[in-house]
Amino acid sequence: MRSATASACVVLLAAFTLQLSAQTPPAAPSWESRFRAIPDAVSIGEYMKRLSARPHHVGTAYDKDNADWMLGKFREWGWDAQLESFTVLFPTPKERVVELVAPTQFKAQLDEPAIAVDPTSNQKTEQLPPFNAYSIDGDVTAPLVYVNYGRPQDYEDLDRRGISVRGAIVIARYGASWRGIKPKVAAEHGAVACLIYSDPRDDGYFVDDVFPDGPMRNKNGVQRGSVLDMPLYPGDPLTPGIPATADARRLDIKDAPTMTKIPVLPLSYGDAQPLLAALKGPVAPEGWRGALPITYHIGPGPARVHMKVASTFELKPIYNVIAKIQGSTFPDEWVVRGNHHDAWVNGAADPVSGTAPLLEEARALGELVKQGWRPKRTIVYTVWDGEEPMLLGSTEWVEQHDEELRRKAAIYINSDGNGRGFFGASGSVRCFCSASIAANRLSLISEPRARPPTP
Repeated sequence: MRSATASACVVLLAAFTLQLSAQTPPAAPSWESRFRAIPDAVSIGEYMKRLSARPHHVGTAYDKDNADWMLGKFREWGWDAQLESFTVLFPTPKERVVELVAPTQFKAQLDEPAIAVDPTSNQKTEQLPPFNAYSIDGDVTAPLVYVNYGRPQDYEDLDRRGISVRGAIVIARYGASWRGIKPKVAAEHGAVACLIYSDPRDDGYFVDDVFPDGPMRNKNGVQRGSVLDMPLYPGDPLTPGIPATADARRLDIKDAPTMTKIPVLPLSYGDAQPLLAALKGPVAPEGWRGALPITYHIGPGPARVHMKVASTFELKPIYNVIAKIQGSTFPDEWVVRGNHHDAWVNGAADPVSGTAPLLEEARALGELVKQGWRPKRTIVYTVWDGEEPMLLGSTEWVEQHDEELRRKAAIYINSDGNGRGFFGASGSVRCFCSASIAANRLSLISEPRARPPTP
């Protein structure tokens, strides 16, 4: 009897529920669920192919072409978009030499040979060769000294061993510190030049399979990068604190304090190995030893190296893409979202793996606007130019819009690159004081307000 009664109740409840569902229309999907349904992986892949098809460092035709293409896309998606241009100092190398002159002879190739499985690796006429941007010119021959990562504590270790780098060329491995710190600290200790190489322990076969069989750097791979003194100030080295407009008052290159004091060049570990193998002197402590098949010595001598660097220093245009959706309730509170579009070469990982999803976000938000949605606060999407040389585009834009950003900027969210794995983020709260919106991190760039931001 109890079982039959319970079964009848279940049937009646089910019938009532179905009748109620038939009479009550389903709720409209939320704006968030609509947004989540729009992004398309195929579109992201097409953006990646388009943006990374050719080398596009600062000043190249494809750099401008990418900016124009993105501008057109933002406008197609319903954003109020424009290009904002600045004129910045950007060097390109014209002569690079690294050669071991004693006790044996070896000349570094300073080149990345094309790889058959990667057709873009053969775009040689458009590629910047391996170099460190904003190294001063120089031509020196001197004893070689290995300085581990080239950090201040590494020089303290050298001092305890009674080893000086004064008058020497130092060779440091990439990693453990900002690359621009390495030549700066070397110069402070009297070195006359600095070589920076990628050791396979940090970026090579010790970690994982090398390209093209895996993600790590092969023996010919070289890390390009800027060596400006970033802690002093980011942005165009000739216009500290002011926007780098075409008519801006500029420092002479010799007076720019963020330029290196000694010449600098990067090396592959294929080029670095003969130099390191030629060193004698004390055996490097265990923490200094990389993964090359040699005994790591510190030096100095008997290895002597000739190094020459010469660059063409020119003013180049950069093009920031700036797009806005006006806020409905708090239009003078800006949420800024960004990444960059320039690269040292083709930039499929850095920055295009981050910029392509950013563009698809923008398309999705544009679709919501067409459906009647409006954000409470103004959303500003930015795609910077000149990030690789030293946050040029973001810094100059902030300096140009200093007062407006003081009043309106609430938060800046940046994504440099995306990769398969674990999500990671970092952030900082800071006063806005004519400094760069910090690319490569998530930053707040507003001054403290009299009231907290409206929820």
